Amino acid sequence: MSTDAIELQLLVGALRAACEEMGAVLVRSAHSPNITERRDCSTALFDAEGRMVAQAAHIPVHLGAMPASVAAVRDRLGDAHGDAGRSWILNDPYAGGSHLPDITVVTPVHAGDALVGFAASRAHHADVGGRTPGSMPADSTTLEEEGVVIAPQPLSPELIDELAGRMRAPAQRRADLRAQQAACEAGAARLAALADAHGPAVLATRLADVLAYGERRMAAAIEALPAGEHVARDALEGREGPIPLAVRVHVGDLRVVVDLSDAPDQGAHNLNCPRAVTESACLFAIRAAASRQDPDLPADDGTRRRVEVRTRPGSLLDARPAPDGTRPAVVAGNVETSSRVADLVLAALGRALGQGTMNNVTLGDEDRTMYETISGGQGALPDADGPDAVHVAMSNTRNTPVEALETTFPVRVVRYEVRRGSGGAGTHRGGDGVVRELRATADLELQLLTERRAVGPPGAAGGSAGAPGRNLVDGEPVPAKAGLRLRAGQVVRIETPGGGGHGAPQAR
Repeated sequence: MSTDAIELQLLVGALRAACEEMGAVLVRSAHSPNITERRDCSTALFDAEGRMVAQAAHIPVHLGAMPASVAAVRDRLGDAHGDAGRSWILNDPYAGGSHLPDITVVTPVHAGDALVGFAASRAHHADVGGRTPGSMPADSTTLEEEGVVIAPQPLSPELIDELAGRMRAPAQRRADLRAQQAACEAGAARLAALADAHGPAVLATRLADVLAYGERRMAAAIEALPAGEHVARDALEGREGPIPLAVRVHVGDLRVVVDLSDAPDQGAHNLNCPRAVTESACLFAIRAAASRQDPDLPADDGTRRRVEVRTRPGSLLDARPAPDGTRPAVVAGNVETSSRVADLVLAALGRALGQGTMNNVTLGDEDRTMYETISGGQGALPDADGPDAVHVAMSNTRNTPVEALETTFPVRVVRYEVRRGSGGAGTHRGGDGVVRELRATADLELQLLTERRAVGPPGAAGGSAGAPGRNLVDGEPVPAKAGLRLRAGQVVRIETPGGGGHGAPQAR
């Protein structure tokens, strides 16, 4: 039985509302400012085949890669189909995860004996163990240095206690994991109610119709993109020097093929990227470009069907365990490499680029950890200036309010302001970045994972590049990737990049 247009919109609305409710449960139940204030978390619903049918407007790098987590759980369910309501947990980047701080909880949803779908939540935890507070070391080379690795497995109160006990601030970790589980239970209840109302078989048909609808809209939006083959080159700022990247984007026949197979080999650094994260960045960039044609373009498996991503196993953008069993580090791959992949695709399609980095700052000791990403300038559009001081591309978090920082961590916010003039010139200017200065009031370890410190984000159609970012401690420059001891009284200053301009400046 086909779904008519009104039924389709009602179902799409119900699914989206359920995902937003899941997000509200997670944010209001968690304890860490990273989730309650910065909203570094995401929620989504999937059908019985593991296909994403709806997501909340959360974090692009989480949501695009989350289907791999659901697939990892679905592949392991086996006889557990009858174990209705039992959640699963994972963070292993080589078994459905992204990087270790992002822990995913997946709850299978049943109606009677029938599996009707999955509810999933992902949250970036302020610490998951490892050798540095915050689990974001600037110089890690293997996965085990970055924290506790959780293979996909059923979740229980005992497992939550065991995992939290291996991480810093275990009481906070327990609370945040329980909040994720509660969010999944809320989503599972909503999906089960839909199954009860429609019947499992009818719901499966109607969810398939939702995905087909998303695919039709994506095909129509792709038709408005410039046809043909487009190329772009850029580089990551590795600790040992630039790491070149290139992309070929072919647009035609209502499809997009993104070819990243020329990426260099994975290396002894943490910019390696699991394929799921690379694919997530490509999907985000194509959706962002296509949304000029369809601003409310769905973000589900239907739109994904119109985008093919090609990578080379064992490369920087499709990292795999080495033959000797060594698992390459990936903590910066999820946050910084993903940003560069999105930039590559957008540049190939003629877009001015935003700051192209999440400006990851981690401060902490063995008792407390603070993690935040910092906003910057967005690239200009062909018909509008880029916005100032926003999270761009793969990040969609909020800032950490000054009050939350200063009451929770031993820091004082010295300065927080727009970095005037950092946006690139053009007919339409790039957005300005920000300046954020923090003074430590106790001895803390500082880890920085940043990009666009050597070369600013490029403009387009004759527009100028945005200003590169800068990292300083007590006024002295610090590299893009750095780990150091911050003594009480020292000040770390982060100047984030501006966005690229669009069009010749003379025409402004």
